[in-house]
Amino acid sequence: EVRLVESGGGVVQAGGSLNISCTASGFRGAIPGWGWYRQAAPDGCEFVSSITGSGGIEISDSVKGRFKGRFTISLNNAKDTVFLQMNDLKPEDTAVYFCSTDRLFMGNNCPPSFGVWGQGTQVTVSS
Repeated sequence: EVRLVESGGGVVQAGGSLNISCTASGFRGAIPGWGWYRQAAPDGCEFVSSITGSGGIEISDSVKGRFKGRFTISLNNAKDTVFLQMNDLKPEDTAVYFCSTDRLFMGNNCPPSFGVWGQGTQVTVSS
């Protein structure tokens, strides 16, 4: 069974940092890519970042502008783990953060009923 498990979420004060991770298991062969998403009620699913299996990061200028360089995605292929380093966190970053092998999901709610997604990790930023 393929699985993605996120960890590292928690409660942090505004201006603080968190490094959340997502570890894969059960996959046969290399994972072609990873995506990070977040969702906070009542908002929909929001794309955060993505990385290819070879470490390539393809993020649009609009997404870069939204996070102003505060979030950095990285990959440890040897450990089948992807990370999201989040700095200078703001209360509006409060959400459940999900990882997926889908780098192009554009649905309204995450996780969807299809694809490979983790269970999510809660990030709460207090003001």
